Amino acid sequence: MDKLTHINEQGRAKMVDVSAKNSTKRVAVVRGEIKMRPETLERIASGGIAKGDVLAVAQVAGVMAAKDTARLIPMCHPLFLTSVDIKFDLDREQSLVEIEATVGTTGQTGVEMEALTAASVAALTIYDMCKAVDKDMVIGNIRLMEKAGGKSGHYLRGEREGSNEQE
Repeated sequence: MDKLTHINEQGRAKMVDVSAKNSTKRVAVVRGEIKMRPETLERIASGGIAKGDVLAVAQVAGVMAAKDTARLIPMCHPLFLTSVDIKFDLDREQSLVEIEATVGTTGQTGVEMEALTAASVAALTIYDMCKAVDKDMVIGNIRLMEKAGGKSGHYLRGEREGSNEQE
């Protein structure tokens, strides 16, 4: 089991010192989803939500959230992000929107938290824009799919022994 690096010798939270780490290109890919009634999904697809273009607004919200992660998650380092991309897949069979957030940087620490935050806020934005027509939406299955760069190397969900793969 790995040692927790965000705890000081007094057992209190601290921000990790990354100053000795090498700057490398880092990327994280996260997926999540928001399940809804089929008619809600169709309204999103057809532009029939009164508040506007749901996916366009959710995409901007996800990008903004990635950039603000250090303000939201106390021990995250403020990072200079070199890229943020949010993609959506409308799955009519399961009646959900799958969200994929890809975040990149060149730096001394990874961007998993930024990608997780981006996907989460994109899902929350979809909920906010559609709640007038569907309060039963469920946000979930937000998970790291891939991470590259840094000392720990490349991670791809499901490729490690003992992976907690749920797909």
